[in-house]
Amino acid sequence: MEFEHREAPFLSPQVSVSSLMLQVLAALIPAAMAHVWYFGPGFILNLLVAAVFAATGEALMLSLRSRKPASGLTDYSALVTAALLAFALPSLTPWWVTATGALFAVVVAKHLYGGLGFNMFNPAMAGYVVILVAFPMHLNLWVAPSMGDLDYQHLSILETLTFTLTGSLPDGVLFDAVSRATPLDVMKSGLNNARTVAEIRAAPIMGSFGGRGWEWIGNFTAIGGFWLLAKKVIRWHIPVGVGLGLLFPATIMYMIEPGSAASPGFHLFGGATILCAFFIATDPVSAATSPKGRLIYGLGIGFLIYCIRRWGSYADGVAFAVLLMNIAVPTIDYLTRPHIIGHNKNSGSGESDV
Repeated sequence: MEFEHREAPFLSPQVSVSSLMLQVLAALIPAAMAHVWYFGPGFILNLLVAAVFAATGEALMLSLRSRKPASGLTDYSALVTAALLAFALPSLTPWWVTATGALFAVVVAKHLYGGLGFNMFNPAMAGYVVILVAFPMHLNLWVAPSMGDLDYQHLSILETLTFTLTGSLPDGVLFDAVSRATPLDVMKSGLNNARTVAEIRAAPIMGSFGGRGWEWIGNFTAIGGFWLLAKKVIRWHIPVGVGLGLLFPATIMYMIEPGSAASPGFHLFGGATILCAFFIATDPVSAATSPKGRLIYGLGIGFLIYCIRRWGSYADGVAFAVLLMNIAVPTIDYLTRPHIIGHNKNSGSGESDV
């Protein structure tokens, strides 16, 4: 007679990978809608291109590894990677740029390391960095938010689609007429030109904390993130760590040099900070695993983001901060792993203390 085992370690998992990924995608919907509202339909086109090539790369690699493509595609991890990559790209991004990032993320950063559960680096951020290195010019094509008092030319859905497919703007339209520097770029270039923070914040692109439009995307991203916390899809350690790691040095520097250091609120609502805290850094595969380790991991990401923004060459540092801390994860996990109950944690012999 065969008995059914229900006690540990024979407990069945309460949730599946596919259900977790679907909840992450659902949590991103409010931010995606805000992105389209303020920055136009380019986000949808980027998402579609990224999803198609991420799914294609997933199916191809699974086939080459003699696995059923359907099993990998139905866990929706490739779609989460595509969604995060789409959030990182400007609305005006040619399809081949997005496709390059999506394919690298899935084929190289994910499957060449063994596939889901074995990848060392966050796939979406790895794909973004490849784009940043290979196509830096195309990452400057951010449009200004769709607000009435901001003077810039709007592209229609058809014109945006044409640019995505061909990389060409309508006749007589220049890039300067449709694209604008991001608030982080405006802040960094202004400080490099010896302007004060107060002077820079007088620019019409700036909002109450971060950039106009960007602030609302951050708000809706936070709503989705808090929903994931409430559903226990993610834990609080990494979001809190990222926030503290960024806000602590930002606050100190702002108190010391308010004229040449952006405020903590600007750093929180600028760029991809909130997206990183709730959706990027919390990747369960490439992040630290122990509670203490997750907090240290988040603190490191937040601190590196500030250092790159303040002293680095790039306006935002989320991708590099995440990838650098991915490298440190094995060491963090080793140093923060909890001791075995019944064993003396201060003893290297492993002998029981009971």
